[in-house]
Amino acid sequence: MSGGALRITVLGSATPFPRPDNACSGYLVEGGGVRVWVDAGTGTLGALQEHVGLGEVDAVWISHLHADHSADLLTAFYGLLYAGLDLLLPVPLFGPPGTADRLADFLSNGPDRSPVEEAFAIEELYDGHVVRVGGLTLRSRAVEHGGLPAFALRVEADGRSLVYSGDCEPCPALVELARECDLFVCEADGGVPGHHSAAQAGRSAAAAGVGRLLVTHVGPGTDPADAVAQAAAEFPGDVAHAAPGLRCEVVMRRSRTPIRTTRSPGSSR
Repeated sequence: MSGGALRITVLGSATPFPRPDNACSGYLVEGGGVRVWVDAGTGTLGALQEHVGLGEVDAVWISHLHADHSADLLTAFYGLLYAGLDLLLPVPLFGPPGTADRLADFLSNGPDRSPVEEAFAIEELYDGHVVRVGGLTLRSRAVEHGGLPAFALRVEADGRSLVYSGDCEPCPALVELARECDLFVCEADGGVPGHHSAAQAGRSAAAAGVGRLLVTHVGPGTDPADAVAQAAAEFPGDVAHAAPGLRCEVVMRRSRTPIRTTRSPGSSR
């Protein structure tokens, strides 16, 4: 894609476990000449390869260490080191405190620590973390997810911006991060502690003055169409559901056209 464009592809949005046609949380963000894998929930590595090869990923960003957002880092480790891929290692990985040790605990099979750092150059996130990856700027804020270290992400490129909530309950840090972004991807797992309901996602979007809202990670007890309707009742802008395989071109807020979405070629999702 061109360096001036910004696009997000939904690799999966299921919670709390993958479905036959929907992986857990994961997104491919493309822009500024690079590709970033955002959250690596169960099943997203396979979905990722419908769009790019593992060796073509320039960086990985992880919101928190629950398995439905991070488990496919384990199989990605084996792919990066032992599949004969032509790539430059290690791959930058931005994740919560403790990411390296958590991966090593799973991957070590004896007294010697697994060589996690040979696959991933891990940089721990903190509130206010900013990093440049190619032409993308990644800004992270700590958010509230039941006491677990958790982060939301703002991606900026050439005047366009998208914000991803990760998993969190409504909180001032998320609204500040999402302020006047072009596209807000907000979870709607239900009105339980540590999560947004769909209506709360709409309220957070309205409070932040975002351009468009994409509700994702909809809880298993809610139909996605109902989630969109509940969010739309609280937010006056365009609202859609993050269906697996969906691609969204990020359009600047001053344009009032609906969310531009396409389905991946050959996707059954």
